[in-house]
Amino acid sequence: MSNEYRHVLVAVDLTKDSHRVLERAHQIADRNHAKLSIMHTLEPLGFAYGGDIPMDLTSIQDQLDEHAKQRLAEIADGDVAKEDQHVVVGMPDTEIHRFAEEQDVDLIVVGSHGRHGFALLLGSTSTGVLHGAQCDVLAVRVGKKGEESAE
Repeated sequence: MSNEYRHVLVAVDLTKDSHRVLERAHQIADRNHAKLSIMHTLEPLGFAYGGDIPMDLTSIQDQLDEHAKQRLAEIADGDVAKEDQHVVVGMPDTEIHRFAEEQDVDLIVVGSHGRHGFALLLGSTSTGVLHGAQCDVLAVRVGKKGEESAE
C-alpha cells in the first residue's frame, strides 16, 4: 500500500534504543514517501519537584533543553531534517498527541519495553500515547532480554 502514511512521527526517549525506533519509522516513511519528524518531550522540572523548591529553575530547564536538542540531533544523524527535530516541554503523551494533531501526523512510532504486571498497570508513555492517539500507533519492542537498553 503505497502512500498510506503521509507524516510519520517518531517519539524517542533519547536512549540508545531510540536508534532502533527511528530505524523502524524511517523504513515505513521511505516505503510511503512520507515526511518524517522526530520528537522528545522533557517533563518540566516543576513537575519533578512539585513546586517545593524556592528557586528559579529556568536556567536548569534551558540547559536540559539544549542537551536534549543535541542528543536528538545525534540520534537523527542526517536521517531527519533539522527543522523536523523537535524538543518540547510537557507531559510526554499529551505533547505527542498535541503535536500529532497540529502537524497532521497519521502514524506515531514509539518504543515499548513490553512491561507486564504492576509496571503495565502503572502505565508508560507508549501506553499513554496509544490510548489517546487519533491516528495509528506503532510500538517498537526495545530492551529485550539479553540486550542492554537505556544508557
